[in-house]
This record gives sequence, structure tokens and C-alpha cells, in this order.
Amino acid sequence: MELPNQAQEGSSQKKMGRGKIEIKRIENTTNRQVTFCKRRNGLLKKAYELSVLCDAEVALVVFSSRGRLYEYANNSVRATIERYKKASAASTNAESVSEVNTQFYQQESSKLRRQIRDIQNLNRHILGEALGSLSLKELKNLEGRLEKGLSRVRSRKVYN
Repeated sequence: MELPNQAQEGSSQKKMGRGKIEIKRIENTTNRQVTFCKRRNGLLKKAYELSVLCDAEVALVVFSSRGRLYEYANNSVRATIERYKKASAASTNAESVSEVNTQFYQQESSKLRRQIRDIQNLNRHILGEALGSLSLKELKNLEGRLEKGLSRVRSRKVYN
């Protein structure tokens, strides 16, 4: 049993509303001018609503195809643009500072990795591992370090 308000399968329903238009340049100059005026007014209205509803600082600048200027600002257009320039410059500076910091930390990281590698090699040598790669001078240096370490251990042993 079918209810009267239910749509039948396959039947087409008419929907109210506007259809989508293809976004491309309007070739007819009169139609283009009319569309510009309507859309400009809608855009100005939306800018006003955004500034009122959200307490946002809004500046809108539009130039027509004929070069005519249309603007809206809830404060001063000039002041808002200056604020934008400062924010844009600050963001650019922040990016360059961040880039410099990244380079610095990469260099520090490389330096610390080298130090870790050198200390690990020294520990291996102290444990008597990988001695074949050492020169005579390095072996004597290692022997001196080991003797100093042994003498510290012996002296501490005597005092305890």
C-alpha cells in the first residue's frame, strides 16, 4: 500500500531553487555589467554582515572592468590594508626565522651525532675492540688514558 506523500520509484520530482550556472566570462557586455552590479552589491552586503555578526575587521576593494573603484570597510580601508601588510610581513619574517632555526638545529644535530660516534668509538677502544684501525700514536694515547684510569681506580680503592 502506498501513501499519497511518498514518491514513486523512478518518478521525477520538481525541486524549487536556482540552478547552477557555469562560471565563465559573460560575453555580452550589458549582461556582464548587470551581473557585476548584482554580484557586487551581494558581496558588499556579505562583507557588512560578516563585520557586524562576527565583529571582524573587514575591507573589500573591487575594481570594475571599466576601472571604477568600489570599496567597503567597517573601519578605514587604509588602516585595514596597513594592518594586513604588517601581518603579512610578520608572517614572512616568522617563516625566515623558522628557516634559520631549522638550519641551526640541523647543524647542531649533525655535530652531536659526530660527538656520539666519536665517544662510542673511544668506548670500543677502551674495551679493547676495533684496535686494528688505530695508528701507533693513537694506541699510545689510549694506553696513557687507560693507565690514568687504572691509577685513579687503584687510588680510590686504597682510600675506601
